[in-house]
Amino acid sequence: MSQSDSSFFERERDRLSAEITSGFEELLSSSNVLNRKLEEVVGMTREYETIASLWQSFHQLMRGQRDGVLEDRTTIPGTGAHIVSTNSKR
Repeated sequence: MSQSDSSFFERERDRLSAEITSGFEELLSSSNVLNRKLEEVVGMTREYETIASLWQSFHQLMRGQRDGVLEDRTTIPGTGAHIVSTNSKR
């Protein structure tokens, strides 16, 4: 009886060890997938920052040109923001 108990214990120990090992392998695999996804997100964030910076530069450039044009012009109320030149050369 001692021998069969010992073999049952050893079989159960081996089964549980294999189950634990499998669980750790799954955990490691999932952690690796999570790390890759996080790296992708961080990389995309950097790409969006670059694109946002480019659009901000474009916006500032266009706004600067518009402000330079509007210095010489004014809008007439009630005309749907029709722009007329204030520099009349008569």
